[in-house]
Amino acid sequence: MAIKVTMPRLSDTMTEGTVATWLKKVGDKVSEGDILAEIETDKATMEFESFNEGTLLHIGIQAGETAPVDSLLAIIGKEGEDISALLAGGDAPAAEAPKADAPAAEAKTETAAPAKAAAELPKGVIVVTMPRLSDTMTEGTVATWLKKVGDTVSEGDILAEIETDKATMEFESFNAGTLLYIGIQEGSTAPVDSLLAIIGPAGTDISGVADNFTAGGAATASAPTAEETKAAPAAAQATEAVAETSNGGRILASPLAKKIASDKGIQLSQVKGSGENGRIVKSDIENFTPSAQAQTAASAPAAKQEAFAPAAPKVFVPAGEVYTEEIKNSQMRKIIAKRLSESLFTAPHYNLVIEVSMDEAMQARAAINSVPDTKVSFNDMVIKACALALKKHPKINSTWKEDAIIINHHVNIGVAVAVEDGLVVPVLKFTDAMSLSQIGGSVRDLAGRAKNKKLGPQEMEGSTFTVSNLGMFGITEFNSIINQPNSAILSVGAIVEKPVVKNGQIVVGNTMMLSLACDHRTIDGATGAQFLQTLKQYIESPVTMLA
Repeated sequence: MAIKVTMPRLSDTMTEGTVATWLKKVGDKVSEGDILAEIETDKATMEFESFNEGTLLHIGIQAGETAPVDSLLAIIGKEGEDISALLAGGDAPAAEAPKADAPAAEAKTETAAPAKAAAELPKGVIVVTMPRLSDTMTEGTVATWLKKVGDTVSEGDILAEIETDKATMEFESFNAGTLLYIGIQEGSTAPVDSLLAIIGPAGTDISGVADNFTAGGAATASAPTAEETKAAPAAAQATEAVAETSNGGRILASPLAKKIASDKGIQLSQVKGSGENGRIVKSDIENFTPSAQAQTAASAPAAKQEAFAPAAPKVFVPAGEVYTEEIKNSQMRKIIAKRLSESLFTAPHYNLVIEVSMDEAMQARAAINSVPDTKVSFNDMVIKACALALKKHPKINSTWKEDAIIINHHVNIGVAVAVEDGLVVPVLKFTDAMSLSQIGGSVRDLAGRAKNKKLGPQEMEGSTFTVSNLGMFGITEFNSIINQPNSAILSVGAIVEKPVVKNGQIVVGNTMMLSLACDHRTIDGATGAQFLQTLKQYIESPVTMLA
């Protein structure tokens, strides 16, 4: 049966999109995961992949044309299938239309449900669905509700914080009214386009609206009724961005405020929030001065703990008994598991290792950082060297496709950053055109916002090569899994002081191990080795990067 593909909502503010390029034409075979087109949003030009397989039967928006979100983008189905009913605005080919005596079945078609719900909506009532906040997002988790049923909502107010596969993002309302219904509770996960909330005039009777939407298959089976939402106890809604006081009261705090408070050792229960509904925001933490009593009480144990690893919660386990703890997988952790498994088992990995001298790099860095307001790390120097080496060896900067190898002549380097829930890879666009200081400033900014979950999806897309550095943790050598669709990833170890041979003499030197993981489908061993030789030359003689 043919499937309609609509203009996706690739950012939280996107209302329309422009098809920059079609990568498939009518009649082409489409596999799940194939890139159908490049779509220009209000923030970036992004690749849009197919979630279905079949033959591309129809293109609804030509290259260069702009259309609203949810407009008919394409139709995918079996070769030769009749799609006249779909083109006429129907939901299925005529031969597969629901029977007249089965009205319930009609409500189960994907597009009929919203139409039916819309027809029954009271005046002024808006159904808000789970947004698609990234190009790879298929489901989202409500981290925190910042509004409750009965609250007045203005256009631009933050309704909730939603955890995607890449970050936790604030979701703002595009409508004004009263929050009449919440369809996905805090901590619950639901597919994109599930019923998130209903907004409308205060006192409006919305009985049946949620039930009709659920019957269409767009909301989760566990979505509560309006009465259940109102009756839900606060304790059942505790999430990552909500803390509890000792007497059971709830404290609302933004993820950034919570992170800063954790870093500074500040208890959220001591802070008065200035945000909406008493929500604690960044400025509240930064301007907070703990009382003398609280400081005295916390100083002794805190000083002792800081000297060692963070203290684990004390749990009494009787001798001989097994103790386990179950931690629910976040969206990020699920996606990391899925993507890295796919990469490892689909791309034939091999690793090339080289040792580089860091003596001149250390001297060069000291000289660069002597300039006022300049701060460059060894990692920044490695990234710059990679960017220049990739321009000389473009096959390393490639992407594998079943029918072709794509050589990227632009250099966008992804920088792996460890965060609380796992790993994110913010991207430095056009890295080869950036100076060392620009790279340093950009990496610090992106890494800082990554750890505070403030990166936008567009800042983690479009990489052509990735650098992962564990040297700061004392790791001297390791192998990484390729961050697809890249063809290679560089693993950077720690700088080690050791005896080395120079000019026939054993002297003390500083060296660093680099390991390049390559996809053998696109990169042959000799090609990877030549890239590493060029990279070694740049790092060992940093002045050549300025030539």
